[in-house]
Amino acid sequence: MSTFLSRLGRLSARFRWLVVGAWIAVLAALIGVLAVGSSGDSAGEAEVSVPESQASLALERLNAEFPSETDAAGASLQLVFHPDDGAVTDPSVAQEIAAVRTQAESLPGVQSVSDPLDPASPYLAADGTLAVATITYGELTEDEQVEFYDAALALQENAPPALGTELGGNLIPLGAPEQGPGEAVGVIVAFLVLALTFGSLVTAGVNLLIAVIGVGVGLVGVLAYGSLTPIDGNSIVLTAMLGLAVGIDYSLFILFRFRNELRAGRTVDDAIARASGTAGTAVVFAGLTVIVALVAFMVADLSFITQMGVAGAFGVLVAVLLALTLLPAMMRFLGMRALSRKHRQALARGELFDEEQTQQRGITSRWGGFVVQRPVISLIGGVLVLVVVAVPLLSMKTAFSVPGGADPTSTERTAYDLVVEEFGGVQSPLIVLAEGDQAATQAAAVQAQLSGYTGVRSVAPAQISADGDTARLIVIPSGGPIDDSTEDLVHQIRDNADSVSGVHLEVTGETAIGIDQDEQLRSALIKYVIVIVFISIVLLIVLFRSLLIPVVATLGFLLSVGASFGASVAVFQWGWLDPLIAAPQGDPMLSLLPLLLVGVLFGLAMDYQVFLVSRIQEMYRKGMDPRTAIREGFGRSAPVLVAAASIMVVVFAGFATSSFAVGASIAFGLMVGVAADAFIVRMVLMPALLSLLGRSAWWMPRWLDKVVPDVDVEGHSLDRHEHEAPKQPAMAS
Repeated sequence: MSTFLSRLGRLSARFRWLVVGAWIAVLAALIGVLAVGSSGDSAGEAEVSVPESQASLALERLNAEFPSETDAAGASLQLVFHPDDGAVTDPSVAQEIAAVRTQAESLPGVQSVSDPLDPASPYLAADGTLAVATITYGELTEDEQVEFYDAALALQENAPPALGTELGGNLIPLGAPEQGPGEAVGVIVAFLVLALTFGSLVTAGVNLLIAVIGVGVGLVGVLAYGSLTPIDGNSIVLTAMLGLAVGIDYSLFILFRFRNELRAGRTVDDAIARASGTAGTAVVFAGLTVIVALVAFMVADLSFITQMGVAGAFGVLVAVLLALTLLPAMMRFLGMRALSRKHRQALARGELFDEEQTQQRGITSRWGGFVVQRPVISLIGGVLVLVVVAVPLLSMKTAFSVPGGADPTSTERTAYDLVVEEFGGVQSPLIVLAEGDQAATQAAAVQAQLSGYTGVRSVAPAQISADGDTARLIVIPSGGPIDDSTEDLVHQIRDNADSVSGVHLEVTGETAIGIDQDEQLRSALIKYVIVIVFISIVLLIVLFRSLLIPVVATLGFLLSVGASFGASVAVFQWGWLDPLIAAPQGDPMLSLLPLLLVGVLFGLAMDYQVFLVSRIQEMYRKGMDPRTAIREGFGRSAPVLVAAASIMVVVFAGFATSSFAVGASIAFGLMVGVAADAFIVRMVLMPALLSLLGRSAWWMPRWLDKVVPDVDVEGHSLDRHEHEAPKQPAMAS
C-alpha cells in the first residue's frame, strides 16, 4: 500500500492543476445535484424507522381495528394556569383566567379555547391549584405554525404574572438551531495550534484549507442526497463535526512527515512521495477504521442512526481522499515554503534534520522516558483518573425522546411537568388492547385488573371493536412517559398479558413505543460494542502483527468511552456545567448518544493508536530493545499526536457550546473522550503497558504471522522499490 500511495502522491504533485480542477468539478457536480433536487418538491424531514416491536405491532392492529382513532386532528396548545396564591376557582383568579381565554380566542388561526372551569367538562386539579385550557387549531402550513405559535407565546408572556401561565405544546417542528460563535472560535484556536506546530502560517493555512474544503464537499454531498431523499438534521451536524476534525488531523499527519522529509534533505517531490507513502498509509488505515465504525451503525436497525453513520462516513472518506490527492498538490505548490524561515536557512547552510537528536530534547520525549521508567505508577494513576471520571456512568439514564421539550427551563416543559404532577401521564397515556373471542365480555375484568396495578392513576372504560374481538382501554399512568414507574407498568402489563381468561393484552401508544425504542437502542449498543471490539482486534492484529497490543489498545478504548459517558452524565443529566454549556441540561441522555459516542470514539482512538504505536513498531523493527523503541517512537510521534488531539478537543469544544442539545451532547462527549484517549490512554497507559510487556507485546504465532498481510505502515517497500534522488537540500518550490 505504501508504494501505491507514494506513487499517487507523486502523480498528484506532478499534475497538481489537474487534481485541483478535478476536485472543483466534483464540488460543482454535487452543487448541481443539490440545485436540481432543491428546485423540485421538498424531500422533507426524514422519518424515524423503528424495527418491529411489541408496541409498534400492537399499534398497527389498533389502527386496523379503530381506524377513526387515527384520523388526522388539528394542532393544539395548552394554557396551564398555576396561580401563585389562591385557587383557580377563586372569583378574582377565575376572572383573570377568563380574560386570558378571551384573548386566546382572538389569536390568529384559533378555532376554539376550552374552559377548564366549565362544570360540564372541568380540567382542573382536585385541590384547585391548577387549570388547563386547550387551544385548538385546524391544519396549519409551516409559515402558519411559526406565526401562530409566536402569537400564542406572546400571549403567555404577557399574561398576569400571578396566574403562573405556561404554554404547553409546540406548533413548530423542532430542529437544529443556527450554529453559534463557539464553532468559529474552535476553528480559530485550531489554526493557532497548527501555526505553533508548524512554525509557519502558510502551512497552517494550507492544513486548515484542506479541512474546510473537505467539510464543504462533504456537506454539499450530504445535502445533495438530502434534496432527493429525506435526511435527518443530525446527519448534517455529525458530518460537519467529523469532517472538520479528521480533515485537520489527517492533513496534519502528512504535512508533519513532509516537513521532516524536507528537513532531512529530500527534494520536494521525493518528500511528497515519502510522506504520502508512510503517513498516508496510516491515514488510510485510520480513515477506514472510522468509516467502518460509522457504517456499522446499521446494527442498531434504526434508519436515522444508519443515515447519520453513512453521512459521517462520507465526510471522513472525503477527508481521506483530499489528504491523499489535493494535499500533495498543495504541498507541491508550497515547496520549501512549507518550512519556517529558520529551517530553510538551516538547510541552506547544509544542516540536515536529525529526528533522533531533535526528539530527545522535546518535552514529549522526556515524558515518554518518565512513563517507561515508572510504568506501574503511570499505569495505576492513568487508570484511576479514567475510572473516577467514569463513575457517573453508573447512574446513567437514557430516553429515546424527552417529552414536553428538551429544555427543562422552557414554558413548554414547565407546562408539561405541571400537568404530569397533577394528572399523571394523561398527556402520554398507555393504550392497552385486549384481543380474543371474549374481549367484549371480559373488558370489565381487564379494566379491574389494570386499575389494580402499581403506577396506574386511572383506566377509562373499554371501547369495543366492530367485530367484538378487540377491546381498547386507555391507561393513565401516575408518572410521566420516561419515569421508571411507567416503564415498570408496561412490563407488568406484558408479564400478565394472559392472566384474564379468553383475552391477550398488548400495550402500545407513544409512551410504550418510546420505551421499546430505548430498550432496542440499549440492546443495539451491546451488539455494537461487541462488533467494534472484534473489528478493533482484527484490524490492529493486521497493522501491528501482534496479539497483545490489540487487546491492550481495545481495553484502553473502553476506558476512554467510560470516561466520555461519565462526564456526559455529570454534565447533561446532572447539570454540573449548567452556567457554561448553552444546551439544556437535567434530562436523561438520549438513547442514541452512547451508540454515537462509541462509534466515533472508536475510530478516533484507533487513529491515535496507529500514529503512536506505528512509530514505536518502526523503531523496534530496526533492532532496538523494547524500552528504547518506546522512547524513540514516542518522541517522534507524540508531538504530532498532541497537536492533533488538541485540535480535536478545541473543535469539539466549539460545537459543545451550541444550544442544540443533541449536537452539544455529542460534541461534549467526543471532546472528553478524545482528551481521555489521547492524553491518558495513548500517552500514559500504552507506553506503560508496552514497557511492562517488553518483547511479548510483539509476539504473534508463526501460523498467524504467515496468514496476516503486511501493511507496511513504516514504508519499508519504499526503501526497496522506489528510486529516490540523493538527499540534498532542494530550495526550489
